[in-house]
Amino acid sequence: MSKIKGRIKPPKQDESNSLKVHPEFRDSPEQRPPEFSLRYVQNAYCITNCQSNEKVAFVDKLFRLSQLSWAQIKQVDRHSLGFEKLPRHSIKAGIPKHITDDVDLIAFRFCNKAPMVGYRREATFFILWFDRDFSLYDHG
Repeated sequence: MSKIKGRIKPPKQDESNSLKVHPEFRDSPEQRPPEFSLRYVQNAYCITNCQSNEKVAFVDKLFRLSQLSWAQIKQVDRHSLGFEKLPRHSIKAGIPKHITDDVDLIAFRFCNKAPMVGYRREATFFILWFDRDFSLYDHG
């Protein structure tokens, strides 16, 4: 029993169980690449309604956006890798209750000009709708 006891070294004081924050996550959200969440996608405009080519385009768009910071994305045209803000009153679907009036809705194009619409909180873009048939809002 005493032989085994000597083989395991207790951790040093500075090697505690607490997690260290990676330097990237200490930066301003504007300097970080976007993160994406499908947590609140609405059923009528879900990714499951998309065709295979639209799903591929979506993944490609996420990859390309993840190579830029939010500050860089803000400088890009809305029909390429940029986005546009949408007025809340233009949305024809019900807006989830957890989204308060002060939250801006934004649209990225994910497949040609078809938008994915959601909102941003810090570095995360929460996707709510995949508007593949252009029925979510008036596209003018």
